[in-house]
Amino acid sequence: MSAPPPLSPVEARVLGVLLEKARTTPDVYPLTVNALTAGCNQKTSREPVMNLAEAEVQAALDALRSRVLVLETFGASGRVLRYAHNFPKVYGVPAAAADLLAVLMLRGPQTASELRANAERLHHFADASAVEGYLYELAERPDGPLAVLLPRQPGSRESRWAHLLCGPAALPTPAAAGPAVAQPEGADLAALLERMDRLEAEVRELRVRLDGS
Repeated sequence: MSAPPPLSPVEARVLGVLLEKARTTPDVYPLTVNALTAGCNQKTSREPVMNLAEAEVQAALDALRSRVLVLETFGASGRVLRYAHNFPKVYGVPAAAADLLAVLMLRGPQTASELRANAERLHHFADASAVEGYLYELAERPDGPLAVLLPRQPGSRESRWAHLLCGPAALPTPAAAGPAVAQPEGADLAALLERMDRLEAEVRELRVRLDGS
């Protein structure tokens, strides 16, 4: 089976919210467009923070529905149209792996330890090794990887994982060790050396005075 085509960032956010809310608020799931939009635009537990209009969310839902990633239902009330995800079945992944991908879609790249903590409300993983087990399975899928281990950043103890549902993951830009310092050249260097000589002479003079006092 070939890998499904890449998702857009908005489609990934919509799917991530549906996966999350199915676990954390099952009493109001499936979600209405209004509730789904609010979940997409949350200011917490989201990276990046988005400000989507209902029309944008609806367009993403229509695109996902055409790929059977989202299903329509009227729920128990039978009055308001609601939406549920069909993610694990379409991508052929276990529920625990789908929960990890949801957290990656909602929060961006994370270490295995961070994923374990952030996924706690969706799925309890015994330890970081259990998380890594699912991630390596996602990274080594014969029909196309869904996750990738990013190169470790300078100063970091652990490497971060990213999802590949929107295509290749952007590699992190190495963080600068500190603010750039301009190197003196030409006349500036000569002036700096002259100032250093003058300061050293003043220090020697002060020491002579102190020794003679």
